Amino acid sequence: MARQQSLAPLDHFRLHYPVIGSGALESWLMQGATMFSSFNLRRGLIAGFVSVAIGLGACDQGDSGPDDADQETAVEDVAAMSREHGTDSVEPSAGAQVAPQVAVRSERLPYAEVDNELVYGHFAFPEDMIEPLPAVIVIHEWWGLNENVRAMADRLAGEGYIVLAVDLFGGDVADSPGPARQLMLSVVEDPDAAVENLRQAYDFLDATAGAPRIGTLGRSFGGVWALNAAMMLPDELDATVIFYGQVTDDEDKLRLVNAPILGLFGDEDTAVSIESVRNFEAALIRLRKEHEIHIYPEAGHHFANPADPRYDAEAADDAWGRVLQFLDQNLLSGDDAS
Repeated sequence: MARQQSLAPLDHFRLHYPVIGSGALESWLMQGATMFSSFNLRRGLIAGFVSVAIGLGACDQGDSGPDDADQETAVEDVAAMSREHGTDSVEPSAGAQVAPQVAVRSERLPYAEVDNELVYGHFAFPEDMIEPLPAVIVIHEWWGLNENVRAMADRLAGEGYIVLAVDLFGGDVADSPGPARQLMLSVVEDPDAAVENLRQAYDFLDATAGAPRIGTLGRSFGGVWALNAAMMLPDELDATVIFYGQVTDDEDKLRLVNAPILGLFGDEDTAVSIESVRNFEAALIRLRKEHEIHIYPEAGHHFANPADPRYDAEAADDAWGRVLQFLDQNLLSGDDAS
């Protein structure tokens, strides 16, 4: 797989992205950009970082996000997830700790300000990167931005991407279904905060990190919001990956989507019905939207999460390969020719 990368010391990269990964980012953010005025920093990166930290970079509200029908569907999704998970718990999984293909640098940093609070995400990139790479917004499951999600983000960064794993739960993480249900309901009850969160995540990667192309990827709850983001940002996003998230066949909503879609589902999923997936696929065909839908036999919900009891290693490995091929075609390949 081709990569837009050149080997170079990380210190060279810091001329463009100062102090990322040094552990000093937060204090630098609050100091302002004047001390770095001697650097010829491309794409306004300093201003972008500072605006994220002090809330000067408010973005256009545009579409206000989910409507009443979406709210009702989201509540049903919470109920389905609660039934699916039952008494599950989630722990950091050795299966999630697949080493990235190349060395990766990662950092917890603020990428947005929502309701007057800074939002922190997990930001990862190949350590040898010296030019801005395509980026992926990774959206967590109903457990929150936990160690398994960070490990997946690092693994994806090792494939040649800037990755921002966002946090829609305000820093909270659940380890059992009860708290996870409450966290998911908090987003259902206030979807506008999640909409603004993802808008600013996109702006961060676009204006601040300088990513030439940006996609979304989410599993389950995160898959729902990966698709929502494609509707919210129809002219901005370049790829959308949905792992077993609730989908829609509402053509008025799907008509907005311009990003190619990769959907990965299991035919024994009791939270996301195969009928709804087929209806989603049929709507995409009628609308002539670019898409790939794969349904894995005998795979259940969360088949790709190694921390979940329904984990299916064979299906998960195949799905990961499809994800890399899809992202390569839609995020990386065009850059190689430029």
